[in-house]
Amino acid sequence: MALAHADAASDVPGSLSAAAFFTEAQPEILPALLIGSMGLLYAVGLRRLAGRGRRWPVARSAAFAGGLVALVGATQSGLAAYDATLFSAHVGQHVLLGVVAPFLLALGAPITLALQSASRPTKVRLLRLLRSRPVHALTNPIVAWGVFGLTLFALYFTPVYELSLRNSFVHELVHVHFLVAGSLFFWAVIGLDPVAWRIPYGFRLLLVVLTVPFHAFLGLALMMATTPIAAGYYEGVPRPAGVTLLGDQQTGAGIMWLVGDVIGVVAGALVVRQWMQHEDRAADRADRRDDRRRAMAGAT
Repeated sequence: MALAHADAASDVPGSLSAAAFFTEAQPEILPALLIGSMGLLYAVGLRRLAGRGRRWPVARSAAFAGGLVALVGATQSGLAAYDATLFSAHVGQHVLLGVVAPFLLALGAPITLALQSASRPTKVRLLRLLRSRPVHALTNPIVAWGVFGLTLFALYFTPVYELSLRNSFVHELVHVHFLVAGSLFFWAVIGLDPVAWRIPYGFRLLLVVLTVPFHAFLGLALMMATTPIAAGYYEGVPRPAGVTLLGDQQTGAGIMWLVGDVIGVVAGALVVRQWMQHEDRAADRADRRDDRRRAMAGAT
């Protein structure tokens, strides 16, 4: 995550291309340590579970690994060289940190893995944390939905966004907010990990449906704007040749719209699939109960 102040802008490369994602990488130590720790803890959980002769779905491991890759792309790639210079680069980080990574990490069910692989004392402490009042409040599905969607408008249509470009501390807080907000939302919606609020599948699907328009409306508003956001900052920052403020803003808005819609559709389809599987299992249990009743009636 690059420092977000104009003094660093003189170090920005002069051109932007797909290759710059790799060639202009600016690794950051703290995010790298956090991502590495997440991967290590997940791997330890898998090893402990395997040592007990229990299997863990490969798809979950692959999803979690994909989430870590998304975090690496957001924090360790060439996006960091442009995130305080180009709005489109900022949006790239936004969707990786706030949408793609949280969605994939939720599919990895890390808390379930921790509960199944941890020692008894650790499991008790983790369950106590999950049942604590702060976690109970933050994981309220309505709260998670509001934090995930509504705060986007508060960021981009108030002075907060320009402040984040000028102040490195606020800049990092915005990145943390993206990750936390997305994680809270997808944790509740995907529902693979234990949460305080066990919401019905229909309500999960409704939350996803109501969330998809947030990125679409926000992207459309930014795309149709005639005045660039944070123009006072961006006008004083060197940009790659041929990149205009409005053109770059429209590119970023398109990315936000597209990725938000794609992940929303995928998440909705996943919830529908979970719902159908739940109904199939319920129907199977009902059939078995009926079979037992008939067998008992026939025996008498």
